[in-house]
Amino acid sequence: MMQQIYPVTAHSYAYELNKDFHFSAAHYVPHEDAGICQYMHGHTYYANITIAGDELDHTGFLVNFRTIKELIQKRFDHGVMNKDSAFSDIHATAFPTTEVIARVTYEIVQDYLNTLLNQPVCLQVFLRETPTSYCVYRPKEAKKL
Repeated sequence: MMQQIYPVTAHSYAYELNKDFHFSAAHYVPHEDAGICQYMHGHTYYANITIAGDELDHTGFLVNFRTIKELIQKRFDHGVMNKDSAFSDIHATAFPTTEVIARVTYEIVQDYLNTLLNQPVCLQVFLRETPTSYCVYRPKEAKKL
């Protein structure tokens, strides 16, 4: 993976960690307005997850990034996004677009973080779909200024 600088969100947490990883998956956007994206095709997605918090866990980590990576890779890598339950809704908010995949990635990660005693938060998900297109998802409720 190439070295990259990601956009930063302002916060007042003591710690901020970022994890880069990738996964390959196929998808289609089942709507005629999607153009050629309405047909099955695949991508190697490059993700960067930003997690922040004030307290470290019993091991001295904010979070174990191997677990974060596994949550996403095990679920999506070498699969068809449209078959995942997160994208089964017939409404456009559930079509597996880059924007929705970024939001769902955040939701998966934050659901896990909510189980941790030190309560870290996911600040943003940067998801690159192609060399020239990416999405940054920042949940409003996760911002702490």
